[in-house]
Amino acid sequence: MSLLASLLIRAAARQPDAVALVAAQRTYTYHTLLERIVALTGYLQSREVQPGTVLMLRTGSAETAALSVYTSSWLGCPLFPLNPALSVTRRNALVHLASAREDASALLLDALSDAGESGGSEVEPRGSNGAIELLIATSGTQGEPKAVMLSGANLQAGTLASKRSLPLAAGDAWLACLPFYHIGGMAILYRCAEAGATAVLHDAFEPQRIWLDLEKYHISHISLVPAMLARLLDVSRDSPPPASLKYVLIGGGPLSASLATRARMAGWPLCATYGMSETGSQVATLCELPEDWAPGQVGMPLPGLEVEIIGENGLPASGIGRIRVRGTAVMAGYANPQHQHGLGLNDGWFVSGDLGRLDEQGHLHVLGRHDDMLVSGGVNVHPQMVESALERCSGVAEAALTALADEVWGDLLVAFVVGEAEDEALEQWCRNELPNAMRPRRFVHVKALPRNALSKLDRHALRRLAQGKLA
Repeated sequence: MSLLASLLIRAAARQPDAVALVAAQRTYTYHTLLERIVALTGYLQSREVQPGTVLMLRTGSAETAALSVYTSSWLGCPLFPLNPALSVTRRNALVHLASAREDASALLLDALSDAGESGGSEVEPRGSNGAIELLIATSGTQGEPKAVMLSGANLQAGTLASKRSLPLAAGDAWLACLPFYHIGGMAILYRCAEAGATAVLHDAFEPQRIWLDLEKYHISHISLVPAMLARLLDVSRDSPPPASLKYVLIGGGPLSASLATRARMAGWPLCATYGMSETGSQVATLCELPEDWAPGQVGMPLPGLEVEIIGENGLPASGIGRIRVRGTAVMAGYANPQHQHGLGLNDGWFVSGDLGRLDEQGHLHVLGRHDDMLVSGGVNVHPQMVESALERCSGVAEAALTALADEVWGDLLVAFVVGEAEDEALEQWCRNELPNAMRPRRFVHVKALPRNALSKLDRHALRRLAQGKLA
């Protein structure tokens, strides 16, 4: 049977009355969730949904997404959750890429409203752990859209590896406020089902409600991107979180030293992590950040994953290079109409678009995107390194680096700054902290940095903003 369905059956047998899901309108125990999924499965089978059919879903409801992935797993059908805000053109490209059933969203949504609450206990789960269970669209900031195919074996390996770094057990509760079309959100359902823990579902990131729910539901785990952490600190006025909170997983973008210090001083138990859809979520995670922690330091690779740094020739290299990953949690391949496995892999290795290095202890340090690298005066400049230096300057809350084309410098560095620091102070700070070629030549003050739907820094929008203001 498919992985999530098997985890549900096991949890319902062991602890039927334990809470599985807390949604906006309803709470499900593992027993009532099992009954609901059986009913939904029977409804979809009556509409002749065949095993192996890729079911596409577009919804802003976390409850709908959660019920859909459980039901799809029971049916033996891969689920492909899509961002409802995608353009029609991009959505159609992804549907074609995955050979998804285009009316699946309507079928799944109809099932949620029309199917009975119980019945159909004779409906058996279908599929196998080796088959594709989940498809996740990548952010697609470069080139054509892509979707990652994750098998049950991939998801199981990623779930168990995560549990080694972030222990999770029955009685724990993970607050899920990342979207479920993102691997960071979807992975929470698998982790909670495997552990018999509770997933507390939020349809969107609402910091005030999340702050209250941390205590209301005795939350032990939460996944955030840095911008979300900053807003929670603002809402809480830098108060310590409830004692129940044991792990705050921070990923999806670089965590600045200033934000990390602020959160740790307030008593938030941070875990810096690095991962991606292609690896089923986490690659490396570092909890209990040391006093000398530096941005990008994410600890040892998780069990079962190999991480190497390679040069431009594709061979292992010392120093800074592209990060590549291999292991059971790594995707079956990128989606394609033939559902062929292995696309995007080389001998099992996935070469990421990220730059990094491994230190003497084998800890991974992530330095930013390979395609974000700038060349100023003939020197390679990694934006994240300059941003980290700027954010140590008094009066700087956030900073982001981009560039304008320039005949002298090649890339003329432009820093966007959120905060009260004056240009003169920024220039002096950069003279003291950065080599000449890495120093920004222009400063732009903004109230907020441009971010995408996942609260990640939008570097393309940043460059367009620089061109509009300075070109």
